[in-house]
Amino acid sequence: MEIRILHMTEGAKQAEGTAVIIDVFRAFTWEAVMFDRGAAVIYPTASIEESWRLKEEFPDAVIAGERNGVKVEGFDFGNAPSELETLDMTGRTVIHTTSAGTQGIILAEKADEILTGALINAAATAEYIRRKNPAVVSLVAMGWKGERDSEEDVLCAEYLKSLLEGQPIPDIRRQALDLRYTEGKKFFDPAQQAVFPRADFDSCVAVDRCPFAITVAMENGRLTARKQVME
Repeated sequence: MEIRILHMTEGAKQAEGTAVIIDVFRAFTWEAVMFDRGAAVIYPTASIEESWRLKEEFPDAVIAGERNGVKVEGFDFGNAPSELETLDMTGRTVIHTTSAGTQGIILAEKADEILTGALINAAATAEYIRRKNPAVVSLVAMGWKGERDSEEDVLCAEYLKSLLEGQPIPDIRRQALDLRYTEGKKFFDPAQQAVFPRADFDSCVAVDRCPFAITVAMENGRLTARKQVME
């Protein structure tokens, strides 16, 4: 298995084989929590306009997403996983658009298979890949808006690589908590709590909490994310 760590928008475009599009703060932590709360399916979209079009097709769907971290006006949710932690989303259809994570999914056109990546379900994601045993794995750290690297996505890529190589990073939980001093410091800034609530940090660094991978495939002409439970 050849494991490549790629970065940002260009990395998503270059991704081949099995691609893991990583967005820890917060898109794919959010999707993992949404599935953990019972959602049936998530449709990742590239644009706000596409999200509204899908909402017309699926009027009972939850519509969610952000731009520059801020909830899109009129949407049911933004991109804060802590908002979902106590909700019952059983059986719900979800439409989701973000500045980095869902964009990476759209751009990974060269990949044979796409998964989402976050610390919250990294071990299950690695196990899914190990069972498939692809020749090439592309770990894409999307970073902030796909334009600059961010420590949490690079750490997740390195952790996934270590799991796939059978040598897990021994202090991954400490390193995850230390993200509060780098990219995660926004979650501790009183001036940014309306957009980046403190509780989101806890959700995003809950390493390996969710025992499932999230795969994305084309179904009925649209990209569709589904939970894959690893037992």
